[in-house]
Amino acid sequence: MLAAALQTPLAFAPLSAPAVSNARASVVMESKADLEALATACNPIVGFWDPMNLVDYDQFSQGQEASIGFLRQAEIKHGRVAMAAFVGYIVQANGIYFPWKLTGDISYADIAAAGSPPDQWDALPTAAKVQILSFIGLLELFSETSSILEMSDNKHYMRGGKPGAFPKINTFLPHPIPFELYDPFGFSKNASEEKKAKGLVVEINNGRLAMLGIMGFLAAQKVPGSVPALTFLPSYSGEVMAPFTSNDVSLPYVEEMLKFSIF
Repeated sequence: MLAAALQTPLAFAPLSAPAVSNARASVVMESKADLEALATACNPIVGFWDPMNLVDYDQFSQGQEASIGFLRQAEIKHGRVAMAAFVGYIVQANGIYFPWKLTGDISYADIAAAGSPPDQWDALPTAAKVQILSFIGLLELFSETSSILEMSDNKHYMRGGKPGAFPKINTFLPHPIPFELYDPFGFSKNASEEKKAKGLVVEINNGRLAMLGIMGFLAAQKVPGSVPALTFLPSYSGEVMAPFTSNDVSLPYVEEMLKFSIF
């Protein structure tokens, strides 16, 4: 959740998808000039704004164009996570939950009763946290593996692939799943390139706003008064940067991790 709010390079905004052949994705590496045009299309008022000079950042000493792909992927991915987190926070904060059991002796109602969304995360059983984080790690593995990306006619985002593109899962799993993670109902299947380009710009703008929004929620809870418009939110005494609490000391290194605090 917090990772989504910590990476917002405003200069990196997608406009259009690179051309993809039927066999393999063509190599389309973005330059500073491309970013200037894309940023203007995303926000003509702000335009290309890069106060930290990230355009000259050289990630893993792979060169400017590969680093631009890395930063574009980071913003798109974290924007998507932030949009889900923002909606999820509002749902959880309003006491909306599933009516059934989460696990053997624990129901979703029990978790909801723990308090605000960060408190609800802390109240989850250790096994539930591990399952959630492991699933996220699995999705990361899928999106970072070049051989899996190539099955969906794409390349790694630092090698000319399309930033933000998630591969089709049914291309490599031995057992098919009913829906893909991206566009499960096929709404974008027959969309024009113009419509897709516009959708990408809208997605980035929404993602940026969501990153600010979810960070605002957490800041307001952790530092009361830091966000004047959100003073009605309850304070949170836990550690927003730590995925585990003292309830999870059965996991390796958690006890050592809890000795550190950023506040």
